[in-house]
Amino acid sequence: MANYIIIGGDGKEYGPVTTNDVRQWLAEGRLNAQSLVKAESDAEFRPLEKFPEFADAFAAHTPGIITPLKASADFLERDYELDLVGCITNGWELVKNNMNRLFVATLFYLLIEMAIGGLSNIPFVGTIFSIGNFVIAGPLMGGLFYLFIRVNRKEPAQVGDMFAGFRRSFGQLFLGTFVQGLLVLACLIPFLIILLVKLFPILPQISQFSHLQPGATPDKETVNALVSALLTGLPVGLLCAIPATYLGVCWKFTLPLIIDQQMDFWTAMKTSWKMVNKHWWQIFGLVILISLLNVAGLCACCVGLLFTIPIGIAALMIAYETIFGVQKN
Repeated sequence: MANYIIIGGDGKEYGPVTTNDVRQWLAEGRLNAQSLVKAESDAEFRPLEKFPEFADAFAAHTPGIITPLKASADFLERDYELDLVGCITNGWELVKNNMNRLFVATLFYLLIEMAIGGLSNIPFVGTIFSIGNFVIAGPLMGGLFYLFIRVNRKEPAQVGDMFAGFRRSFGQLFLGTFVQGLLVLACLIPFLIILLVKLFPILPQISQFSHLQPGATPDKETVNALVSALLTGLPVGLLCAIPATYLGVCWKFTLPLIIDQQMDFWTAMKTSWKMVNKHWWQIFGLVILISLLNVAGLCACCVGLLFTIPIGIAALMIAYETIFGVQKN
């Protein structure tokens, strides 16, 4: 069986890989017709579509329609067991060994979000940037996930792959983020209604708090009404947080499934839901560990977040690969 060398998007050579590996990667969307490949015995690289031995693989592959549905059905037959600490430690190793790509890409992501956030505060035009951030949030995050997935699989990858979400399932990534957010927000409606009913009558008085002179005392009646609203809303808010947290964990792998497996957003949400529910507490535990890691980074003068955020993403994508990746016998 022939072996092949592949040129990645970063211009580096990868391989040798077997014919079966090439077919598998093609079916999963990791290679395409224009990927530069050569057999070990060849002198020059050629587009993959020029290799007659893979012609049937191109004909059989129907991206975005049949493959995702079949993949979804295959996933649902699996079971898994997560090593939570292993996900974190392996995530650290992945980032440490690929700082030039994963750390840099995460830094770019944070700078983009900070820049858009700052521009959103500009009067009038800020609204445009806020809407723009709302639209690109899913594709940008999905692209970052995609880079981490490819690096973890030792596939050709470069920092520019963090923008893959803008050319690969842009609409589905946007819908995946939008629909998730909408449904999670719906869980908080009772809490928001209580706050609105309690606070609306005293909004004018509350707005005057910022204009109080030094040493002046706020109106006692307004303060009591504000405290009452918070005490009433807090228990309801905590109750509403339970289903919101549950849904957020269930849909944790929606964006990776969309960009990696080319699923539509609803299939990805259902697949993530069903697979996470097999071991919901394990995924929740991983989310808690990642959150604690980021809190530690925040405590380190916020600079620590530059390291804990990519480690957290890497840990999550390692869990994704355990659950949804190619299983080897």
